Amino acid sequence: AGMRAVVGLILIDFPSAWASGAEDYLQRGLEVHDQFRNSNLIRTAFAPHAPYSVSDAPLQRIRVLADELELPIHIHLHETREEVQQSLSLYGTRPLHRLQQLELLSPALMAVHMTQLEEEELHPLAASGAHVVHCPESNLKLASGFCPVAKLLEVGVNVALGTDGAASNNDLNMFSEMRTAALLAKGVAKDASALPAYDALRMATLNGARALGLEQEIGSLETGKAADICAVDLGGLGSQPVYHPVSQLVYATSRDQVSDLWIAGRQLLRCGQLTRLDSQKILVRAEEWRSRIAQFDQ
Repeated sequence: AGMRAVVGLILIDFPSAWASGAEDYLQRGLEVHDQFRNSNLIRTAFAPHAPYSVSDAPLQRIRVLADELELPIHIHLHETREEVQQSLSLYGTRPLHRLQQLELLSPALMAVHMTQLEEEELHPLAASGAHVVHCPESNLKLASGFCPVAKLLEVGVNVALGTDGAASNNDLNMFSEMRTAALLAKGVAKDASALPAYDALRMATLNGARALGLEQEIGSLETGKAADICAVDLGGLGSQPVYHPVSQLVYATSRDQVSDLWIAGRQLLRCGQLTRLDSQKILVRAEEWRSRIAQFDQ
């Protein structure tokens, strides 16, 4: 397809169709990493699911491997109040502090969600260099809580924008995530100036690249960086008048307005049409999977 991706190497304590246990997840993940180690487009990251689904020993093993392979670590953290309470019961400390004790709190860490943060946790988080990935629509759908984005940015934490999975987000639409993030931050901070449009756009682009450790390659249009370019059509009647392009992108644009797309200089979308994939074949395959999945709901 020609897309760029960072593939998460999942790790949980319990068995699944993918692996039988923690060590098996790690070994299979390393095999995936080796498969793509020379790819210019596909990278990997360790992805222990969450502190409540991964015990200390596998997390420590990931820390060592991440240092050796120079890979980022992606983990769901402080997503719900129940997660924090469970950690206090089992480990006697909050999840963030537990990761700090395991020496996982570092610039390699992407902490996803972070809706349950206390004031005294903000500055240590910033000092560690860890990144926060904000998933506003998933947090709203699951009633998880609110990530204090404005406070995090104020203390110097790099906050990127994410979607979470389709089960808790549905459409994985980064344009709507930008809008929701900008509006939600204002409500949480009770400040209409919180998270202006430019900052929301930066969270969806350069801040995301920085969280992945790829800010020298992608995330902005600069000389020497890869030509990953998204063209958006703001010429339609519904977009008029355009007074401020960035504000328009964040507050009044849908993904249907994306007209052209280039990854590493290769055009993958031209005038709204895929150039390297067959849309009809994708629709047929999607219907096949819909039918198969529907059988489990009966």
